[in-house]
Amino acid sequence: MDPKMIWANLAVEDLERTTKFYTELGFKPNGAPNNELTSFLAGEGRFVLHFFLKDVLKPAMKGEITDGHAANEIIFTLSAKSRDQVNAWAKEVTQAGGKLVSAPETFGNDYYGFVFADPDGHRFNVFYMEGF
Repeated sequence: MDPKMIWANLAVEDLERTTKFYTELGFKPNGAPNNELTSFLAGEGRFVLHFFLKDVLKPAMKGEITDGHAANEIIFTLSAKSRDQVNAWAKEVTQAGGKLVSAPETFGNDYYGFVFADPDGHRFNVFYMEGF
């Protein structure tokens, strides 16, 4: 397989809330939101994150959609440039309405970071790796 690109399609309950949350975190909009989805670009590779209303995405999934508040579905990792940036992002996440699953901490060999959930329970791992 040699896909041209890859992106994520995630289910949300409230497009306005999702748009506000990711805009406050500084994610770049990927076009204007409409009545079915809001979309953002993340990172230097411009990874696309589509957030569809749950009822719109469900038929394409050919099955049930996990409640992000009750179970883990996937965890995205966001790479920070420094420990200070990790700490700043933790504050931004809580100010925007996200939930810190774990506070910034040292883990593994030379890693520093935290885990957060967006308002729909989608999880992100933020970390800084020494020497990376």
